[in-house]
Amino acid sequence: MSRLPYRRLAGFYFFYFAYISAFGPYFSLYLKAVGLSAVEIGTVMALPQVTRIIAPHLWGWLADGGAGRMRVVRITAAIAIVCWLGMFASTAFLWICAVLFAMTFFFSAALPLLEATTLVHLGDETGRYGRIRLWGSIGFIVAVVGIGHALDFVPVRALLWIVLALITGTFVCALIVPEVPPASNHVDEPGATDVIRQPEVIALISACALMAMAHGPYYTFYSIHVVNHGYSMSMTGWLWALGVLCEIGIFFWMPHLYRAFSLRAILIASFALAVVRFLMIGWAVDSTTVLVLAQTLHAATFGSFHAAAIGVVHRMFRGAHQARGQALYASFSFGLGGMLGSLASGYAWDKWGAAITYSLAAACALVGMLILWWKLELPEAVSRRA
Repeated sequence: MSRLPYRRLAGFYFFYFAYISAFGPYFSLYLKAVGLSAVEIGTVMALPQVTRIIAPHLWGWLADGGAGRMRVVRITAAIAIVCWLGMFASTAFLWICAVLFAMTFFFSAALPLLEATTLVHLGDETGRYGRIRLWGSIGFIVAVVGIGHALDFVPVRALLWIVLALITGTFVCALIVPEVPPASNHVDEPGATDVIRQPEVIALISACALMAMAHGPYYTFYSIHVVNHGYSMSMTGWLWALGVLCEIGIFFWMPHLYRAFSLRAILIASFALAVVRFLMIGWAVDSTTVLVLAQTLHAATFGSFHAAAIGVVHRMFRGAHQARGQALYASFSFGLGGMLGSLASGYAWDKWGAAITYSLAAACALVGMLILWWKLELPEAVSRRA
């Protein structure tokens, strides 16, 4: 990796996923503390996914159109910081919704454009992606454990300041990540619309959206779920960290998986393990042993799934379509799928409780696996070249 801007890319991933670890596991606890209902919490936690449906396409179009990927990231991250300051003004439900929508609309540019930038730097050696991306996992662990311990001693409102510091750190790292030259279309490359219409692309994006839906109850209610069953804040933080530690392990191991298995096989196995994981969380939360085992499966349900999915997207969307391909993946999977998962989990949680909610999550993963099994047929050159 000597020719890569390795440390600068790693720093960006570190701070971005440290922010994710502050927001995802703990912001629902803040919302509960200020008096929001389960349905309101589910609605608020769905808003970042709503913005991911639309905003990444705008930012990807601007970047691919000549504005520059990292330049777009820098500008939008700076605006996101200003937007987040509004969170300190009020705890009213509609105000929180407005502030979070505005902040995440701009901050949603960060990850898809950084992913596209990283993959361009890597060229054909995308199997090495995990060695850079793991710094995001390290940032997640450091923050999720530290914040979990801190919230045992300080008011949950301190979370607002922590998030502000972490998105500011992401912005600072964006300032030093080098820009990549804009890609140009080759004459024999299909247009972006033609690529999107391919059955393999539709199957992949649909399945990824279902995987994000399956994670809706996890990212929205997991901390509330385990705290309600007697686990401390610090133990909750360690459970989140365990999942990400296993994710780091799979990122290290991804080059070996790429050589041993096709991307299709890795994706299908990841979905199958997601079915098992969410059933364990829903029905066996009182068993620490089962809960720990379920967290180790994060290596598959996020780690190997995400690494294989962006690898396939990178090969499906070539040349000048790369940023828009990653934006499409982000918006329809983490965006549309995450939004539906968060919203549905709020209603299911109120009506049927945790066990049924996580069973519905497992069902989403099962349907996604069947779609991939049925429709995702990749040429050997695409499936194994990593």
